[in-house]
Amino acid sequence: MQMETVGWWWCELRSRMCWTDQFMEFDENHSGDIDIMELKRMMEKLGQAKTHLELKKMIAEVDTNNSGTIHYHEFLDMMLGKRSSILKIILMFEEKNKEKERPKGLPPKRDLASLP
Repeated sequence: MQMETVGWWWCELRSRMCWTDQFMEFDENHSGDIDIMELKRMMEKLGQAKTHLELKKMIAEVDTNNSGTIHYHEFLDMMLGKRSSILKIILMFEEKNKEKERPKGLPPKRDLASLP
């Protein structure tokens, strides 16, 4: 995968603050964990609806303390770690496919002197 300077890759290279914002968006009840229902709604929002069994498997892949939820530190480990999980791949794929904002209006006028 080619690295980009925006989106999830930017977060991975630049700051954990992006990941905190993402986690807080998914943690709807602000409990500090993403439970199975929050994960279900998140996947539906991303257009990747999953069965209950698939969601349980996704959680089990990253749940290091066997709580049945994804804690903030497990989320960070998943997103910043080298190990790929299904959830990480889906989240990164969805971010990569988001439509980039295109410039509006006419391009700026240039003269020959401004060319390299």
